[in-house]
Amino acid sequence: MSDVLDVSRPTPHVAKVWLNRPEVRNAFNDDVIAALTATFTELAKDEALRVVVLGAHGKAFCAGADLNWMKTMAGYSWDQNRADAQRLADMLWTLDQCPVPVIGRIQGDCYAGGMGLAAICDVLVAVEGATFCLSEARLGLLPATISPYVARALGVQASRRYMVTAERFSAVRAHALGMVHELATPETLDAKVDELVATLVDNGPKATRECKRLVQDVGGLPITEALRSETARRIADVRASDEGREGLASFLGKRPPGWLP
Repeated sequence: MSDVLDVSRPTPHVAKVWLNRPEVRNAFNDDVIAALTATFTELAKDEALRVVVLGAHGKAFCAGADLNWMKTMAGYSWDQNRADAQRLADMLWTLDQCPVPVIGRIQGDCYAGGMGLAAICDVLVAVEGATFCLSEARLGLLPATISPYVARALGVQASRRYMVTAERFSAVRAHALGMVHELATPETLDAKVDELVATLVDNGPKATRECKRLVQDVGGLPITEALRSETARRIADVRASDEGREGLASFLGKRPPGWLP
């Protein structure tokens, strides 16, 4: 266990990355940003990996920026602020571009930058009692670096409200808006996450990566002739691949596919 992250590999196909600063509600600082960037950079290189679970120790998932870090930033010049913000933006991009699905496990409150982490997850599971908040406007700030991911996950119209009001809203509300995919009780949270992990591990590993990339590439694009041609090329590539042929053969032969662990 590291100082700021708890990273484990329960199986070769599964990684768990836990924020590990419960004493400060898992708030961000430079060390957390650097550790997340380095960890996900390495995980992205692992061909055996099929899913990452992103969670946190303690009562809160992430309370946003660390107070001591904010005190330091208060004395920064514009150039220092720009460089600091760029590191956060680059960390979020690194997590968002992880080639395998990321399951978010939200066991408690998720504020400010923590919402950026939640928003990059491909599947988000939250306890019903968790609270979400884009709190930056209360401090005279704005959620700039996390905004592309939050607006994508929460929706533009809901983001317009919650970014300008800085209101807290419940996990039940986040579920109704589509950001949270599954609600759970504290007692059933891990079982639901484990169920999703097992589902992903059973899928074709290369196909799962390509599915994630497909949504990233085509989401929001107009359906043009070029896009239709590109999607036809992609399915042809997969059908002709070893994994695609094995998947079809196993289905027709009523046997498990060869990639199952």
